[in-house]
This record gives sequence, structure tokens and C-alpha cells, in this order.
Amino acid sequence: MKSTTWTIPQQIAASLSLPLIVLILLGVVSVHNAANLLEISEELKQNYRVLSEIDELHGHFLDAETRQRGFVITGDAAFLEPYELALHALDGDYEELRKLTRSNRNAQDRLDRIRPLMREKREEMRLTIEQRRREGAEAAARMVADVRGQRIMDEIRTITAELRAEETRLLVAREAEASESERRLLATLTAGSVFTILVVAGIGFVIIRGINRRIHTATRRIESSATELQAAATQQAQGSKEQATTSSEVSTTMKELLSTSHQIAESTQRVTQIAAETASAARAGDDTVRRAREGIVAVERQVEKIVMHMIDFGKKSQQIGGILQIINELAEQTNILAINATIEAAGAGDAGRRFGVVADEIRKLADRVGGSTKEIRALIEEISAAANTTVIATETGSKAVDASARQFSEVAASFQQISELVSSTAEASREIELSTKQQATAVEQVNAALLDVARTARETEASSSVTLRTSSELATLSKDLVRLIQRPGAERAERA
Repeated sequence: MKSTTWTIPQQIAASLSLPLIVLILLGVVSVHNAANLLEISEELKQNYRVLSEIDELHGHFLDAETRQRGFVITGDAAFLEPYELALHALDGDYEELRKLTRSNRNAQDRLDRIRPLMREKREEMRLTIEQRRREGAEAAARMVADVRGQRIMDEIRTITAELRAEETRLLVAREAEASESERRLLATLTAGSVFTILVVAGIGFVIIRGINRRIHTATRRIESSATELQAAATQQAQGSKEQATTSSEVSTTMKELLSTSHQIAESTQRVTQIAAETASAARAGDDTVRRAREGIVAVERQVEKIVMHMIDFGKKSQQIGGILQIINELAEQTNILAINATIEAAGAGDAGRRFGVVADEIRKLADRVGGSTKEIRALIEEISAAANTTVIATETGSKAVDASARQFSEVAASFQQISELVSSTAEASREIELSTKQQATAVEQVNAALLDVARTARETEASSSVTLRTSSELATLSKDLVRLIQRPGAERAERA
């Protein structure tokens, strides 16, 4: 089953989602409590308005009663205008109280009870004023002193006191409810804030710890890859040095082979000269034949030397091929390491971008080394082909020399065949000379190719030095990155 690894942005988004949900829930609860608190506040305002209207109603009753008594006592009509205004205000107070208490059934019942009392009291005060106007102050005073008017006013006071007590009770209850709602809102905000802080701190701690662990693992991998890359670069540099040394040795051998080829050419020229002298002095006898045979034997030895040198040349070519194989393997390993390093750098994000560029340059360098080794291998194969051709030609010359030796042995038995043998020897000498010239040309080409190989080896060595320096910088960079994300105590414990 494949495990799911969250990226750093996903972890941060997940860490913010839970506090966001908590804050949303906290906001919903807070809005609900605030709305409830506002509703209670409106109800409190209404309670205060009801109490105020009750006081207004009672005050207007008292004002009307006072103005009425003032008129009864003094007979001054100036008291009647405030009296009428107070009566008019009583109607407004009553209607306002009914609107404010429409949701309170008890208050509505009490207002229904007070309505006829208000009409009766108003009628009583009107009759008293009329009595004062018609019969004078004494008759009006008797009506004022009547207990019936006092009883009506007492009932009105009792009902308004009940209304005030009811509204006061509601006011106290709603104030307590408002305090409780305010306390709940404050407790919710405090608990939600503390919980959110704890959640954010806990999630932040977990995420930071996880990120540090992942970065620490990545840097350890980078450090390990840098160490491997450094070792590979060191090995490649050593291989390049060995390749350059071997190329120099092979070049020296090629120079010796070229010198030997010149010697062979000179020897073939001498053989040709000897053959000519043998043709002109064939009748001179066995002594001349013997000297010619000795010359052929010398040629045979030179041919054997050529064969030995060519065999050694073939071995050196195989050694060069083996060295090229090692270089190619080193280039492939470097390429693989560079690809791995590029992958690791991509996983490290912005911190590994510089390392990714270096790894890409290392990979390109490895590709160049691989291409160079292929070109060198092709040149070595051409050299080997030329060497094989030279060996074949040399073997042909050796066979010709053997034939010449047999022919000179036959000359010892019969001087009649000396001329034919000398002609064959001259022809073989010309073939050897031609083959030697071809060999010299091939050796010069091989020498030039080896010089190219040596130059490529030096370039590879320089590239290996750059790779080694880059891998060292990469290892240092990874260690610096580890020190950046590692706590001092953990670093000392790791060193211990």
C-alpha cells in the first residue's frame, strides 16, 4: 500500500484549517450570544420605558388632581389649562403603555382594570369643577372631600404600583439574564481563544518538527550523495592520471615502433642492395650465397621483432580499451549520481536549487566524458585494425623471408636457380619496404591518436578536479544546512 506524504504547503493548509474551523465555531457562538445579549438589552430598554411611562401616567394623574384642586380652592381659571393638558397626556401615556406591554398579558389585564378607573376619576374631577363653577367653593370642597374620589385614586395607585413591581421584576430578571449572557460570551471567547492558541501552538510544533525531520533527512542524503560523488570524482581523477600516464607510455612505444619501422625500411633497402649484388655476383660462388643467406636471416630477425612489437602494440591497445571502459563506467556512475542529486535537489525545494544546477553541470560533464571515451574507443579500434593489417603484412614479409631462405638453401645445391632466387628476394624486399612504409604511416597515425587520448585524459583530469571541488562544496553546503536546522544540543549529542 502506497503511503501518502503531505507536502509542506499541504501541511500548513491543514494546520490552518483546524484553527480556522475553531474560530468559525467561536464566531458563530459569539454572534449568537451577542445577538441574545442585544435582544436582552432591547428588552431592558423596553422595561425602562414601561417604568418611565408608568411614572408619567401616575405623575399626570397627580398633576391633573393638583390643578383640579387648585381651581376648586382658588377658582382661578389659569389652573384649568394645565389640568386639560394633564388629562390629554393621560390618554397618550395609557396608549403608549398598552403598546409597550402588548407581550405582557398581566400588564394588559392591569391596564384594562385601570381604564374605567381613569374614566371614573376624570368624570369625578369634571363634576367637581362644574360644581365649583355653579355652586361655589364649599359645594366643590364637599365633593373633593368625598371618599369615593380618594378610593378611585388609591385603586389607580395600587394598579400602577403592581405594574411597576411587575416591570421591576422583569427588569431584574433580564438584567440577571444579560449578566449571564455576557459572562457566557466572555467565557466562550476566553476558552475559544485559549483553545485556538493551544491548537495553533501544538500544530505548529508538530509541523515544524516534521519539516525539520524531513529537511534533516534530505540533507543527510545530500551529504551522503556528495561523499559518494567526491569518491567517484577522486577515482575518476586517478583514472584520468593513469590514462594520461599509459597514453604517454604507449606514445613512447609508438615512437620506438616508428624507429623500428625505419630500421626495417633501411634493412629492406639493404636486402634489396644485397639481392642486386647477389644477382651480379651469383657466379662468384658459395661465399656470396652464404653472405646473402646471412642477410636474409637478419631480415627474418627484424621481421620477428616487428611481429613482437606489433603484438605488444595490440596488447597496449587492449589496455587502452580497458582504461576507456573504466572511464566510461566512471562517467556513467557520475551521470547516475548527478541524476540522483538532481532528484534530491528538486525534493528540497528552494534550498536545493543551487545544488540542482551544480548536479546538472556534473551530469553534462559526465556526458561529455562518455562521448569522449566513445570517440577514443573508435580511434583505438582503428589503431587496432591498422595494427592487425601491419601484423598481416609483417607475417607476409616473414613468409617471404622464409621462402627466400629456402630459396637460398636451394641455391647452395644448385647455382642454376640463383638468378630466380635473387629475383624473388628482390621482390620480397620491395614488398617488405612497402609494408614497412605503410607500417610507419600507421604508427604515425596511432601516435597522433594517442596524443589526442593523452589530451583528452588531461581534460578529463581537469574536469574530475572540478567535479571533486564541486562535490566538496556540496558536502560543505549540506553540513551547513544541517547546522541551520539542528538544535545546538542535538548537534553536540550527535558529535558525541
